[in-house]
Amino acid sequence: MSSRKGVEEELKKGNYATTILRAAIIVGSGSASFEIIRDLVEKLPIMITPKWVNTLCQPIAIRNVIDYLRGVLLNEKTYDDTFDIGGPDVLTYKQMMIDFGKARGLKRFIYTIPVMTPRLSSYWLYFITSTNYKLAVNLVKSMKVEVVCNDSRLQDILNIDLINYQDAIGNAFDKIEQNMVVSSWNDALSSSTDEQDWNRHIQVPSYGCFIDKRSFALKGSKQDVIDKLWRIGGNTGWYYANWLWRIRGVIDRLIGGVGLRRGRANIQKISAGEALDFWRVLVADRESGRLLLYAEMKLPGEAWLEFNIRDIENGTHALIQQATYRPRGLLGRVYWYAVSPLHHFIFNGMGQRIANGA
Repeated sequence: MSSRKGVEEELKKGNYATTILRAAIIVGSGSASFEIIRDLVEKLPIMITPKWVNTLCQPIAIRNVIDYLRGVLLNEKTYDDTFDIGGPDVLTYKQMMIDFGKARGLKRFIYTIPVMTPRLSSYWLYFITSTNYKLAVNLVKSMKVEVVCNDSRLQDILNIDLINYQDAIGNAFDKIEQNMVVSSWNDALSSSTDEQDWNRHIQVPSYGCFIDKRSFALKGSKQDVIDKLWRIGGNTGWYYANWLWRIRGVIDRLIGGVGLRRGRANIQKISAGEALDFWRVLVADRESGRLLLYAEMKLPGEAWLEFNIRDIENGTHALIQQATYRPRGLLGRVYWYAVSPLHHFIFNGMGQRIANGA
């Protein structure tokens, strides 16, 4: 909350008219708060929760946020002013989760205890939902603060028709079910455990690295193979020994990594910059059939996974699959040799199945 206030104060220093809109939870597909509530409700039929779930909040639908943003643009009535924006419902976080369950046809039982510390609450969110620990800590701190609109002046000025909480959930799932989620908080660099400039990793190194490179003749058409490659990860999985990938995700989660729960935003499309399970997409060139991923899992080193469709001869093609690992110290080298037998098993099976096409 204080961070948002700091941004507000900094923006006000400019030589221009500033309009500040303050919102609580935004309900929409891809929103961090929405996805966390979704994780909790869909995974846990019974919840033992801290007392902050009784804090009042005034959620707002993403469509109404866009209505307000569009309405204040070049509108002199809103210059150099601050407005609260919210939906028509004032709810506790507990009621929001119960109503979310009703919207999804799920009955949920929530019991509140007064002894759960902020640290324990943060760990609870971290292990149950797709959030990272740093974000979980900040969310728990903010959830202690009541966030309810003090006035509705902007609604009167712009004459906005507000969408209630239940309808906002329905609209969000319409987007999800139609596979139309444009962006997700998971794609933000803050969703990783180690925020950094991933652009510097686009050039895959070769010196001082261990490389596992394999070639697979395409048995399906080039387009079918690219289609299959572009669906990798998320609910589709990694095509071979998915149980091992899940175990690696659990281990990563236990040691403070992102695990596999970020998934992917769209089942068919991949764009550079997106999160893809515990990878970051650096290059996604569908036309040439090149996909380059950088590992955001916890490792004693750095890792890249690259797929390329290459022309061979007589109109035939091959899938070139390369894992590159740059170790950090002795531990990094020990790690590579320890997992190399599994790499042979997993990478060989994965490459063959992708090369088979549809």
